[in-house]
Amino acid sequence: MKLRIITWVIMIFGGAAVSIYTDLEFFPEWFGSLPWHVVSFIVGAALMRMVIIISRNTGRTLARYGKRGDIPRMETNVLVKEGVYKHMRHPMHLGLMFFPWAFAFLFGSPTFILIVAPLEAVFILVMIKLVEEPEAIKKFNGEYLDYMKSVPSFCFRKECLKALFKKVEQN
Repeated sequence: MKLRIITWVIMIFGGAAVSIYTDLEFFPEWFGSLPWHVVSFIVGAALMRMVIIISRNTGRTLARYGKRGDIPRMETNVLVKEGVYKHMRHPMHLGLMFFPWAFAFLFGSPTFILIVAPLEAVFILVMIKLVEEPEAIKKFNGEYLDYMKSVPSFCFRKECLKALFKKVEQN
């Protein structure tokens, strides 16, 4: 868990540092433009709100259905197939893929928006396939393999998105 948090911090702040340098070098007129920053901030705030709602709802769903017995916070020992997890296997990661863009728009960096955030989203997809899914297979064995066959990684159908944004009450 600590390694994942460190990776996120490096991605966000490293991406911001690279983007500032690139923006000042190649896009100084955009980076210093007040109208751009106002529009960019509004888009970023909307995206950040979406990320927070998705994270809250998926986190509460995991907390409610993902535990049996006394286990540490943010851990699960039950495969969750309730709520939005009926529709997609990685709803929290879907929300987290938008986090770099939300930060980039809040920050107002063209380089972050157009180059760094898309690369970070691809990195998240790769990490799902190389780390998250193998961990889930190891943890839940055949149950997760069956879940993989019947539920897609991500789903953008109307009922899936409704489930993603439906408020989940705290336990």
